[in-house]
Amino acid sequence: MKKNVAVDHTKTDLIEGFSEFARAKSIDRATMMSVLEDVFRSMIKKKYGSDENFEVIVNVDKGDIQAFRERKIVEDGEVEDEALEVPLSEALKIDPESELGEDLGEEVSFFDFGRRMVLTAKQTLMQRIKELEKSSVFKKYKDLVNEIIVGEVYQVWRNEILVMHDNNELILPRDHQIPKDKFKKGDTIRAVVLDVEMVNGNPYILISRSSEKFLARLFELEVPEIYDGLITIKGIVREPGERAKVAVESYDDRIDPVGACVGMKGSRIHGIVRELRNENIDVINYTTNEQLYIQRSLSPSKITSIKIEENKKKAIVFLKPDQVSLAIGKNGQNIRLACRLTGFDIEVFREDYDADEEDVDLDEFNDEIESWVIESLKSIGCDTAKSVLALSADDLERRTDLDRETIEEVLQILEREFE
Repeated sequence: MKKNVAVDHTKTDLIEGFSEFARAKSIDRATMMSVLEDVFRSMIKKKYGSDENFEVIVNVDKGDIQAFRERKIVEDGEVEDEALEVPLSEALKIDPESELGEDLGEEVSFFDFGRRMVLTAKQTLMQRIKELEKSSVFKKYKDLVNEIIVGEVYQVWRNEILVMHDNNELILPRDHQIPKDKFKKGDTIRAVVLDVEMVNGNPYILISRSSEKFLARLFELEVPEIYDGLITIKGIVREPGERAKVAVESYDDRIDPVGACVGMKGSRIHGIVRELRNENIDVINYTTNEQLYIQRSLSPSKITSIKIEENKKKAIVFLKPDQVSLAIGKNGQNIRLACRLTGFDIEVFREDYDADEEDVDLDEFNDEIESWVIESLKSIGCDTAKSVLALSADDLERRTDLDRETIEEVLQILEREFE
């Protein structure tokens, strides 16, 4: 009797435990019933060889499960398949009104399975629960891709941060952090869900603070007109923690999109800038006028004129000497972001240069200038001879890691090309 009670308790524990899990993880009722039925049908198959003539009824509310077997009643001694047929004498013991040729319905007791099989089923059920939990987490965060979450820093490692959100582990890799980020255990952190994958059967949830999506969602939170769809973000480019450019457009002529994004005395954008570790954000009006768009993208510099080569997606921009360094920006950030935002290869020149004169790519000088020097010049937006000559030696020394002697040598080589 004690053995039977233990088996019965195990059966009840299985169902009640799964019901608790289902409520906690918001698993739908149909899925819960299906999993329970599958597990118990596997028990039936192991004991009886087949479950074709069994009906399993799951009552989640009562925390109970029943199994019924149907077999055809045949004459004693004529049973060919015990799984599908039952002799009349045995049928009469179960149901005194049994008759030959009828189907006998019989409830299968869990006592018949034995403790070992029930415990095996329990392990199977626990495994299915884990799989469902992983699937539930995967689906939850798949639906949150490109949305901002607020979590708590649980562990800080060299190459990534482990963030807890709703008791789930999220990963913030080093290359998705803002360079100026400094977090410690227990800190609250905001990031955007960038990607969700199943890795070795476990959900891997990647979050980011360096993604353009993170900046876009911050604007949605701070600017109601963007959230409501009155203002649209047409393009975002950024170098995390340093500089970003955001192109916006309004569908309502009465709304100034740039003014709405910045807010009164910068009230709206200040919160975003603080979150991004004082990242410098240029908000500009989007336009389909390519010349005007390029001009705005090079803000805060003032452009004198632009020549566009549409077939090459190239723009040659002329500025006054004192505006060239502004257009290029610190370490070439401004011009790089402008190129990415507009989709044009932008070259800047002092306005006393003749754009019709032939220019030469810096790579053409690799026999005279070392490759690392050329790469250093390219890093500030100078990829042609004239774009380098457009800057003074002082500007080049300030914006690159090159020493004065190397810079003067480079300028001499490039100047000789146009003599």
